[in-house]
Amino acid sequence: MWRKILRSAGLIAYALLVAVVFVVCGYLAFSGFVRSGSITVPKVAGLTILEAENRLREKGLAPTRGAADRYDPQVPAGRVAGQSPDAGSWVKRGSPVELTASRGPQQIDVPGLAGRALSAAQFTLAAVGLGVGRALAVFGAGNPGVVIEQDPPAGAAVPPATPVDLLVALPSAGERYVMPDLIYRHYDDVRPAFERQGFRLGSVKFEPYEGVASGVILRQFPLAGHPVSHQDAISLVVATADRLPETPPR
Repeated sequence: MWRKILRSAGLIAYALLVAVVFVVCGYLAFSGFVRSGSITVPKVAGLTILEAENRLREKGLAPTRGAADRYDPQVPAGRVAGQSPDAGSWVKRGSPVELTASRGPQQIDVPGLAGRALSAAQFTLAAVGLGVGRALAVFGAGNPGVVIEQDPPAGAAVPPATPVDLLVALPSAGERYVMPDLIYRHYDDVRPAFERQGFRLGSVKFEPYEGVASGVILRQFPLAGHPVSHQDAISLVVATADRLPETPPR
């Protein structure tokens, strides 16, 4: 009985071995048939176009150019940025391999923004793919609210999303003066002198103040030493012997 079992097991093992050998041989024969006359595509990415074309022709392949080049920040302009089929693919000898050339990192020409309103300049930057940097204001030549300088300058080639700083004109500050000390000076002398110089007096309040003669200035705003312009209102508190109604602002 044991002999029969061993004999059966031997026959089964032999049959399995024959089957495995048949499958392996069939696979190798089929693979050889399919790959007869086939070669692997070499890697040409990063080479110059001329170098890549020569490498492919040496392998028996036909290099072709893609319909359009592309920007690539990692590959210098004029070199291969992509290939199809990919490197390592099996193809028939004489098959075409398409090469896509790099245009290098994408660059954007900064538009000229001088003379444009700030909002229009910001819209223009966003439209061309650049960032809006700092907007600084300065008193200077030019209409208020328009761009007078920019950084980077107009025409500079920069990467996408580069921020552009803008310098914007403010309305003229006008002439500025130093406010004099009016305390204990007489109101009747101060008022005509200020009005002759083009300054505007705002509210003038009269208050009784013991020991101070009527018409003497007690308090002022702006305070002495502060800057003042012709557009600023000057307020005074003036001593009086009797309570009088306040003069309306002028």
